[in-house]
Amino acid sequence: MIDRRGFLGGAAGLAAASMAGAAGEARTAPAPSVQDLIDAGQDGRTPEQAATDEDYWSLVQASFMVDRSVVNLNNGGVSPCPTIAHEALKRRLDVHNAMPTSYALWSLQHPQIETVRSRLAAGWGVDAEEIAITRNSSESLQICQMGLDLKAGDEVVACALDYPRMLTAFRQRERRDGIKLVLVNIPVPCEDDDAAVRAYEQAMTPRTRAVLVSHVVNITGQIMPVKRIVAMARARGVPVIVDGAHAFCQIDFALRDLECDYYGVSLHKWLQAPVGNGLLYVRKEKIAGLWPLMAAGPEQSDNIRKFEEIGTHPEGIALSIAESLTFHQAIGGRRKEARLRYLRDRWARPVLEAGKGRARLHTSLNPRFSCAIGNLAIEGLEPAALQAWLWERKRILVTTIAREGCPGIRVTPSVYTTVEEVDRFRAAIEEAMSRGIA
Repeated sequence: MIDRRGFLGGAAGLAAASMAGAAGEARTAPAPSVQDLIDAGQDGRTPEQAATDEDYWSLVQASFMVDRSVVNLNNGGVSPCPTIAHEALKRRLDVHNAMPTSYALWSLQHPQIETVRSRLAAGWGVDAEEIAITRNSSESLQICQMGLDLKAGDEVVACALDYPRMLTAFRQRERRDGIKLVLVNIPVPCEDDDAAVRAYEQAMTPRTRAVLVSHVVNITGQIMPVKRIVAMARARGVPVIVDGAHAFCQIDFALRDLECDYYGVSLHKWLQAPVGNGLLYVRKEKIAGLWPLMAAGPEQSDNIRKFEEIGTHPEGIALSIAESLTFHQAIGGRRKEARLRYLRDRWARPVLEAGKGRARLHTSLNPRFSCAIGNLAIEGLEPAALQAWLWERKRILVTTIAREGCPGIRVTPSVYTTVEEVDRFRAAIEEAMSRGIA
């Protein structure tokens, strides 16, 4: 599995000639406004009914500046942001470059972060004083993993399917501090919440001091019963760190309802904010006891902003979360989730039918347990070779998953993905199964 930078060697050609042409193309018409999206969505239909309305989704698709000569089905790595956010970011960078930079960054732009903080908190039902704006999930989660007071002999529980960098963080603490990382295994896919909760519960001992759980497993799309795991661990006095990188704005939920202690997110995935944005939620009573990655003074001990002390950086990146949040709200979380699941099912179900005996999905198609992400394996086709063939022959970008127990290709469409692009991917997979990729 590649890391959260989301790119793979076989797709390196994308960075040069292909995107250069797209960057130089002028728009023939203005992008739809946020109000256009709001107006088009006020028709009384259920999210599931709206999910198949191509007239509506064509407005969403036109809100992005993407190169349609390639098909990006690796939005779980990094998604492009909508035009309103991209343009806002450029304006903010222009401001701090044109004015005295120290004034623009620290006196003008930095105070505006509080508006972004408040809007993020309100959108997911938590207190603004529990939200820190970071640069990505890895930073958010490692603040928690490195900031907990753990000593030799203490144990932490995680899953073998968790994101590799998060497992690496705990393994470094094993080497440095003498803690013990205990890994659980769950079925792939898992359609039994009781079994998932039981796996974590059985791994806990009197020495367990923390649990890490993925809200949505990055390599399979598995939606985990986070609230139940949190409740089980809390009954034993154990805090839970939730990796929400692939849940936040892919599935519709209120963060407050999970009742977790810590939650880390990359906002450049499903919120589609500019690259370089993340979110860290820390339950208010836990802030003082969690050390930041970069030093903060004692007067900041119980202040969520201590986790944002990273030195000089372009404030416009975080401020442009605001436009991506506005865009997400214009679509609506439930409608977005339904559309993403529809796009996944549009390719997954026909491929499974066409590839009976050869095609396997390491992802449940039960909507309780998955959404946009699909992990596909084809018997006789090595995942990395299939990924390379899709890119080199079809200009379709997916991700190779090489993890034991679920090797395959990870396919992640987004709201700007067209049904024609999904159908092209499906046809390519059916061709690969029937003719091979030699």
